Order: sequence, then C-alpha cells, then structure tokens
Amino acid sequence: MPTWLIVLIVVVAVAVLGAVIWLVTQEMQRKRLQQRFGPEYDRAVAEQDSPRAAQRELAERERRHKELDIRPLSASARERYAREWAQVQEKFVDQPADAVGDAERLLNSLMAERGYPTEGYEQQLADLSVRHAKTLEHYRAAHTAQQKRDGASTEDLRDAMVRYRTVFEDLLTDGADETRDHDRDHHDRRNGHDHDRADRHETERQASATPRTESNGGR
Repeated sequence: MPTWLIVLIVVVAVAVLGAVIWLVTQEMQRKRLQQRFGPEYDRAVAEQDSPRAAQRELAERERRHKELDIRPLSASARERYAREWAQVQEKFVDQPADAVGDAERLLNSLMAERGYPTEGYEQQLADLSVRHAKTLEHYRAAHTAQQKRDGASTEDLRDAMVRYRTVFEDLLTDGADETRDHDRDHHDRRNGHDHDRADRHETERQASATPRTESNGGR
C-alpha cells in the first residue's frame, strides 16, 4: 500500500474520530444543561436563533454565577426572614396590593443577603436560573402581576403572593443543610475539645487525690 494512501487513511480516521468526540461532547453538554436548567433550557432555545446559541448563553450564566459570592443564610437570618414574610402575609388581608409590593421587596432583600445582585430584573432572572430554575417561572408571573398590582384583581394578587412565596422559600432553604452541617461540625469540635479538657482535669484531680507511697529504704 502506498505511503500516501496510508497517510490519507490515518488523516481521515483522525478527522472522523475528532468529529465523533465533538458530537458526543456537544450531546453531553446539551443533556447537562437541560438537566440543570430544566424548562429554562427550552425557553432559551425558543428565544435564541439556534440550540447552540442557547447553550452558549446558559454556559455564560454558569460562568457568571461561579463568580458570585453566593452564600447560605444563617439559622437566625432564616428565622428573621420567615417572621418578616409572615407579617407580609398578614398585611395581605387588608392591603393586598401593598403586600404584593412588600413581598417583592422582601424577596429582593433576601437575594441580596444570599449574594445575588439585585439591579436589573432580567439579570436577576439569569443569575437565579442557575440554581433556582424550577421556581423561576413563578417569579416571572409574580413580577408581572406586581407591576400592574394597582389594577389587578384580588385573586390575581393572591396568586402573585403564592408564587412569590414559592420563590421565597426556595431561596430561604437553599443551602440550609450546608449551614446545619457546618454548625454541627463546629459544635462537635467545640464539645470534643471541652470533653477532652474535662477528662484531663478529672484525671489530674484523681491523681492528686491518690495517696503517694514513698520509699523509705525498704522499711
């Protein structure tokens, strides 16, 4: 077989292998993004010129999200926000439109404390979509109702409150397990140190209380 033919076969084989690897990589990327973003993936595909463009946008959201300092709330902060939300819900009975506005402001405050930038509604959606894609449609619907709350019916406002609560609870509890594990580890380490110190003190106390037998030259 001529050398040039061998070289051609090798080149074609390498090209085919490269194409297969590229296709497999793209399919894995598509599945990963679909799994992570859920319905937000389909929305991005519908809004972009092609699936590839949508995937690039979603990958860019992930890149930006990694640069954010997203942090879980402390237990005390979660309790404080839960109390404030309860107050907003109570306000809804007499002032539904104002309560919906308060709900969005409280949600923005929660986002900010978690580390999410709150300037620009569209950017909020993009940032939240990385970890909270499942509740993002609730946020869109609630925000739309909040924008026209003065002319909305009580039922529309009630629906907005329910949707805000869904997003609020998602943000409130996300990372709570990490905080509890951290607090538990800290508690265990501290208690373990305290126990060790207490055991050491007890050993020293017992040793000092034990009569000593002195040698007197065999007498």
